[in-house]
Amino acid sequence: MRLTTKGRFAVIAMLDLAMHAQSGAVNLTAISERQRISLSYLEQLFGKLRRAGLVESIRGPGGGYVLSHDAAKINIADIISAAEDTLDATVCGGHADCQDGSPCLTHDLWANLNKTIDSYLRGITLQCILNQRTYHNNSNEKKSNPEQPVTLINLH
Repeated sequence: MRLTTKGRFAVIAMLDLAMHAQSGAVNLTAISERQRISLSYLEQLFGKLRRAGLVESIRGPGGGYVLSHDAAKINIADIISAAEDTLDATVCGGHADCQDGSPCLTHDLWANLNKTIDSYLRGITLQCILNQRTYHNNSNEKKSNPEQPVTLINLH
């Protein structure tokens, strides 16, 4: 199983969009420059993100993209699913026919890993990551107040 560049860049671009969308639509050129991601690559990714209903495009002067939902309602699993073809640790694509039409010896192991990863990523929203980023930035600037709220995510 691999998380490809598509999934990674989609999450980075969506975070950038969430950080800068308060003042209106964000154009892909700005994201491209800030994150050093090819503009043509971003155009492909945002086409997929738009079709998945995660972003909306705004045409005309001052146009660009905005989030389709609040950052607290967009989870990382949905972003990766929109960008990736598949994120699957099994050899059989989850069909349980890995070895001559039957599940292989490790099928359940990899299928459970898929479920664990999906559950973990569904529990993290763009807002969670933005909150953690804000907390870490504030902690580095203000060491005198260590009791800032932070979102902790346990995997069990």
